[in-house]
Amino acid sequence: MLVVMEAGARPEQIEAVVRQIERMGLKPHPIPGAHRTAIGITGHTGSQDPSNLENFPGVKEVIHVTHAYKLVSREAKPDDTIVSVGGVEVGGNGLAIVGGPCAVESLEQTRAVADGIRRGGGQLFRGGAYKPRTSPYSFQGLGERGLEILARVREEFDLPIITEAIDHESLQLVDQYADCIQIGARNMQNFSLLRSAGRARKPVLLKRGMSATLEELLLSAEYIMSEGNYNVILCERGVRTFSDHTRNTVDLSIVPAIKRISHLPILVDPSHGTGKRNKVLPMSRASIAVGADGVLVEVHHKPEEALSDGPQAILPSTFAQLVTECEAIGRVLGRSLQPALAASR
Repeated sequence: MLVVMEAGARPEQIEAVVRQIERMGLKPHPIPGAHRTAIGITGHTGSQDPSNLENFPGVKEVIHVTHAYKLVSREAKPDDTIVSVGGVEVGGNGLAIVGGPCAVESLEQTRAVADGIRRGGGQLFRGGAYKPRTSPYSFQGLGERGLEILARVREEFDLPIITEAIDHESLQLVDQYADCIQIGARNMQNFSLLRSAGRARKPVLLKRGMSATLEELLLSAEYIMSEGNYNVILCERGVRTFSDHTRNTVDLSIVPAIKRISHLPILVDPSHGTGKRNKVLPMSRASIAVGADGVLVEVHHKPEEALSDGPQAILPSTFAQLVTECEAIGRVLGRSLQPALAASR
């Protein structure tokens, strides 16, 4: 259910409704909006009837939310959510371009790629310290040493960091070092990990599972938000189909579908989505054209030597071209690149 407050509701009136919801054994989720505050209600109502909250001062109405996902729906929040990742906004009218290597391999490699991202116009840096690989014999990442490298590169190049957590132990470390916690496709329905990410309070980038439906993706986001973390960014990274000319199939149709029913921002990852370097640029352009809030791509200065996913990594020079082309398409739609942080060097 959803309690919609009057536009002029006072803070103490909102607080009174929140306390009453808690006394009913339910969990309140205050969601401030541009014009009014809504309070989402989760939990098993049982014999309790939240409809009685309509009698509280400052309450406009109580709405029964029809979707299985309550907090991610536009019924709960009509306005677009803007998530700040280390000071860079994702969502709204701006576009965020995220680049970096699939895996952090060394300080030298990470610095070289970060320099290319910064010079090319990117605002956020991605890189994996933990790598959930299909084969147990593939490179699994540097772990905490990789996080230390990412933190050092962030300070040098003023690029906030997005990196993946693969379990509860790594999530605690990622929360400590990074600006945004990535939950990868393989863990999209790891509900225990999602709940932990919801308690971490750092922004979360949630990637769509390889065979997940739109509703399953939104319900996974609901797990995070139900724990009180409302800073969630969705990411389309390709699904498995019968196509054999790409690694996966980028489902761009999910972008306008999500924009219609959810307030959360969504990025597209054309690197994992195609697995082909020569397809990253055209699919990035298409992502912006259909309304994505940005793209997340893999960049490597020596992709032929990459320890992970080299065939889909683009060069820094190509990344700069990607930024220019995405910016041009964004202008057609009345959007612009989000400003990068001021360089400290």
